[in-house]
Amino acid sequence: MASLPTYAPMLAQLGPLPSTHEDEWAVEMKWDGVRAIAYLADGEVRLMSRNGKDVTAAYPELRLMAGATGRRPAVIDGEIVAFDEAGRPSFGALQPRMHQRNPVSVAELARTVPVTFMAFDILHLETGSRIALPYTERRELLEGTFMPGFRWQVPVWFHDHAEDAFASSRQLGLEGIVCKRMTSPYRPGRRTSEWTKVKNFSAVEVVIGGWKPGTGRRSGTIGSLLLGSYDDGGRLLYIGHVGTGFTQAMLRDLYQRLAPLQRPDPPFDEPVPREHARDAHWVEPVMVGEVRYAEMTGDRRLRHPSWRGLRPDRDPREVRAIGGEGGASAAG
Repeated sequence: MASLPTYAPMLAQLGPLPSTHEDEWAVEMKWDGVRAIAYLADGEVRLMSRNGKDVTAAYPELRLMAGATGRRPAVIDGEIVAFDEAGRPSFGALQPRMHQRNPVSVAELARTVPVTFMAFDILHLETGSRIALPYTERRELLEGTFMPGFRWQVPVWFHDHAEDAFASSRQLGLEGIVCKRMTSPYRPGRRTSEWTKVKNFSAVEVVIGGWKPGTGRRSGTIGSLLLGSYDDGGRLLYIGHVGTGFTQAMLRDLYQRLAPLQRPDPPFDEPVPREHARDAHWVEPVMVGEVRYAEMTGDRRLRHPSWRGLRPDRDPREVRAIGGEGGASAAG
């Protein structure tokens, strides 16, 4: 593959709908999938996750995307999405694709649960970086360079109309919208209000620090996960437990993944409440998941959390459900 510079993805801040009286915002739908930067050159495609892991092998149906720019080397930012029967992005459907690397299983999943690459930015073309260009010029370049195919496309964007777009995202069952300042350059590795995500539900990334055995139908497997988040001082704090939102397949997969990570003591830097610590199996805090929740209580606990799935594209040390950027920060 031709030598292309490596780019870290620009990230959005969670926030309210921006004021549109200045007529300066572009609005995109927020896709409930996995962020990936695609490097296209020499008839090949390499897909890199948000935390810099090569995930190309998991998505063989996207290899033909290498021809989407003709023979022009390019770096394209986007989201890998799986759709449900109703045509809505499904994070649950994407879960088995995120972890699988066995060629036979990957090929079967590509047939039964295909993904689509939603391209929304271009960072490099031929020998030149394009990140200094304003959003509008990058979008124009993307739309003129990246040709849609069977499993990849360039979704539409809207000039202003954030309120209408947000209402439409709710009606369509989408995750929300991302508002991008039209004059903004692309800032690799930066999280900035120049990109503001507005979500239809609250979700947060969490670190798995342990699990409690199940009872009844869950006897012999996981009953709930014990969750943590790092504060600004680098301490892993306990923020609650989650026992809903799992399928039996998820529970089996989690049990197999957590068993080798067992440790004798809690990984948290503060005591876990006795009722949750009792009978707990502690694990090394290296796995990241995502939960929906109603609110973050005053004592830093997730209220009514529901499991959404694992996030292998996230670094545990970056998880900030508390502190950080304005309290509970939504995932994505």
